Amino acid sequence: MKQLITFIRKEFLHVFRDRKTLLMLFGLPVAQIVLFGFALSNEVKDSKIVVVDYSKDAVTTQIINKIASTQYFDIGQSLQSADQLQAAFRKGIIKMAVVFPANFAPDLQHTGRATIQVIADASDPNLATTITNYVTQVINDYNNGLGDAAGQSLQIVPELQMLYNPELRGAPNFVPGVMALVLMLVCTMMTSVSIVKEKELGTMEILLVSPFKTMYIIISKLTPNLLISVVNLFIILVLSRLFLDLPVKGSLVLLVFDSVLFILTSLSIGLLLSINAKTQQAAMMGSLMGMMLPTLLLTGFLFPIENMPLPMQILSNIVPSRWYFIIVKRVMLKGLGIASVWKETLILLGMCGFLFAVSLRRFKIRLQ
Repeated sequence: MKQLITFIRKEFLHVFRDRKTLLMLFGLPVAQIVLFGFALSNEVKDSKIVVVDYSKDAVTTQIINKIASTQYFDIGQSLQSADQLQAAFRKGIIKMAVVFPANFAPDLQHTGRATIQVIADASDPNLATTITNYVTQVINDYNNGLGDAAGQSLQIVPELQMLYNPELRGAPNFVPGVMALVLMLVCTMMTSVSIVKEKELGTMEILLVSPFKTMYIIISKLTPNLLISVVNLFIILVLSRLFLDLPVKGSLVLLVFDSVLFILTSLSIGLLLSINAKTQQAAMMGSLMGMMLPTLLLTGFLFPIENMPLPMQILSNIVPSRWYFIIVKRVMLKGLGIASVWKETLILLGMCGFLFAVSLRRFKIRLQ
């Protein structure tokens, strides 16, 4: 028994002396609970909406105040024209608009019935369904109280309109997310093993003593993966059109250009991982785990970013797939042009240049 206790004590000492093991044992569960229980939630809060009130009477004011009093909506500046409303939807500034027609209160009093137009951006069908259900419930609650107070049957009916995806299909939100995920993972993993593989095989010394410049070595590593990724891009677009009935509504040239820019950014990330990794296994694990979770969780693909805590919203800005996801949705689904995605394009361009420059600087011309 004494020997058993001694061996158990030895194993405890081994565990507590290994900081990496302690981090995995205690840090990982805490991080997962905080991340999935607090930071990531399907509950929608503070959605950006606008109210267009052509009536401006006491009833519309009461309904607007009731909507504003909930935690689900963040009412922005009121818009007064259909062109402003359409522009706000196309740029992704708002998720929903509530429109009160002229003579709302008189129509309700004289006919006992009035309609409220509820317009939602259904490029994300889950979000659109959730926020329209919220506002419908608010209107129904007000409608019930109004009928009891008036002593007569009064009915306020919300008329729902879903933009960009009236059938509420999942493909318009699923395809851009899959494009970002597939291109990021494939590009990163393919490139992450390129340099470290040469080190393990012992052929890196031959490359370093050859007359080729460092830039040529890096470009030669990236070029095949770039061409393969572009082929994957066109395969995804063709399959989306043929099997999911999801054509590119905007400029195909613009979409391909931004996709190539995103591919180059992902390849630069993989190249940086490959330069710093010591084994192929470490490079593969770093690219898989380091890129898959941020792409899934911090792009807005599965969870609305605006619902996350401020630190995670700030952290999402350094994830390239977030900006590419926005570009694909605006160009492919909404048919927008460069005027609506120039900021995201410049961000990807800056990330690509920065990551490639760091990779070039970190590339060692001598092996230690």
